[in-house]
Amino acid sequence: MSKVVVIGAGSWGTALAIVLADNGHEVRMWAHRKEHVDEINQSHRNNKYLDVDIPNNITAFHDMEEATKDVDAVIVVVPTKAIREVCQQLKNYITSSTQIIHATKGIEPGTLKRVSEMISEEIPDFHYEDIVVLSGPSHAEEVALRHPTTVSVSAVNLDRARQAQDLFNSENLRVYTSDDILGIEVGGALKNIIALGAGISDGLGYGDNAKAALITRGLAEIARLGTTLGANPLSFLGLSGVGDLIVTCTSVHSRNWRAGNLLGKGMSLEQVLEEMGMVVEGVRTVQAAHQFAKEQGVEMPITQGIYQVLFEDKTPKDVVDELMNRSKRQEIDDISGLLKERYSDQ
Repeated sequence: MSKVVVIGAGSWGTALAIVLADNGHEVRMWAHRKEHVDEINQSHRNNKYLDVDIPNNITAFHDMEEATKDVDAVIVVVPTKAIREVCQQLKNYITSSTQIIHATKGIEPGTLKRVSEMISEEIPDFHYEDIVVLSGPSHAEEVALRHPTTVSVSAVNLDRARQAQDLFNSENLRVYTSDDILGIEVGGALKNIIALGAGISDGLGYGDNAKAALITRGLAEIARLGTTLGANPLSFLGLSGVGDLIVTCTSVHSRNWRAGNLLGKGMSLEQVLEEMGMVVEGVRTVQAAHQFAKEQGVEMPITQGIYQVLFEDKTPKDVVDELMNRSKRQEIDDISGLLKERYSDQ
């Protein structure tokens, strides 16, 4: 069994730590707040983030050096905005033989860097090809309760992905591998935008028809941008594409859906974030995707509309009206078209 440290003690970090503990690994968790560490070690609870009992073989640490000492693998599960700061600490304590896996879904506004790229920039001793991403349709609440769940682990170096697969795979968590880290990260990040939209739709009182349309056309936008950047279009038909979209757009467990729902009911972004009290990754990702789309010349009307709601004070109802009244066009199965384009010569 391995010595593993989970960097980040939020809901998802806690859930993954439970999976690793159930698999018999020696599991540590690092949290930046001392009182958070004390709660986990003394009561085996993490009440702010996840209403479950934490196994006794999980130990929390506040000191980064102590938490990472002699570990075989580091699982980074902090918000996108904290990735660089955390990695600047990590690089002082881990060796090139340590495996790095991240489970954060987001893109950095401004630089437009994916999380794996940010990690490799901040920890230059590690090759980008060896960094692994874990992603897929996986609410922390259900993973922690040992409900059946499937995810993907991806790396350019497929051997690294297989090592991560061995680390996490269990009777409750089925883990697939992929070598399309770009597609897996883009799909995992951009689905949060569409989840905001699904929540807005529900908050406005629209029904299943509207949400089905939003998810379907949202998938087309994700695939359009992702393939422009070089991703395999098949990745968006998998767990980190369709799978993650379904679970994040249809469940009250989703922070992004809940945030969108409050926006649809008339709250401002500032009110929503205060009400939520936790990071809503989709908000930052909207900024990044909107910038990406403009720079790459990719049509993303849903993303543009949500950006206008969040940052330009446009009402959700006005955005929906504009989306419904766009110029008439023939429906093109975007993903099928992308597949044909990619594989027509093979």
